[in-house]
Amino acid sequence: MRLDYFIFILSVILLCSCEFKKIDEQEYENGPGTAQDDDTSEMTNPDVTKDFLLGKFDYRTDSRFVLMDKKWCDKEIYLQKKTYDAFVKMAVAAKKENIDLIVVSGTRNFNDQKTIWEKKWKNNEKKIKNARENTLKILTYSSMPSTSRHHWGTDLDINSVEEDYFKEEKGKKVYRWLVENAHKFGFCQVYSDKNKKRTGYNKEVWHWSYMPLSNYYLDNYVKNISYSDISGFLGSESAKQVDMIKTYVQGIDKSCSAISVESDKEK
Repeated sequence: MRLDYFIFILSVILLCSCEFKKIDEQEYENGPGTAQDDDTSEMTNPDVTKDFLLGKFDYRTDSRFVLMDKKWCDKEIYLQKKTYDAFVKMAVAAKKENIDLIVVSGTRNFNDQKTIWEKKWKNNEKKIKNARENTLKILTYSSMPSTSRHHWGTDLDINSVEEDYFKEEKGKKVYRWLVENAHKFGFCQVYSDKNKKRTGYNKEVWHWSYMPLSNYYLDNYVKNISYSDISGFLGSESAKQVDMIKTYVQGIDKSCSAISVESDKEK
């Protein structure tokens, strides 16, 4: 009787041990410390490096990025998968109200931004000899390489980058819808009016950022990037002169930070 009871207890212990081991193996099947493929992985354990923050990587081969379906863009555009998924949900919702949303610009890495920057630099240089003045002129709308939010795959330009489009009735409807609804999908217009004491770039009604990711990246950027990291292009020495990090990188609408908190609670 005692032997039977002992065997029964031993069997139960061994069975439980096996079950616990299976749970542990499943929990860490992607490796401890690796970003898991779930709704919160990017916020709790993202793979963020200096090169990523500075745009010095190839988003075409980075597993976090996806090529957008042509249905939602006007050329070959990549976004982070979570940004893309959120945009599609927003675009579908807008379509139901007869609003068409198309991405005209998405991820741009260091080299992409360098091409844009240096083209403008050389063009301005014919008339503007002072490096600081040239830098400030370009910064009206364009970012320095290594400082653009477009590096992260979280920011996108919608429908047009021309102010005239948004002054027309169609553009006004699009912008009104975005102002009223974009936050529901995690997006915010980071470059709003400057009358809210915002510094840096001029108002960009077309530029929207997926805040549940970009707020995290911005926080990491401010903590880890210094002016010595901003280099490798014409005029890079002006970055510190114009207070690039504080005035421009951090020069966003402060109300946008609340969207990340709201999205976390929903998850």
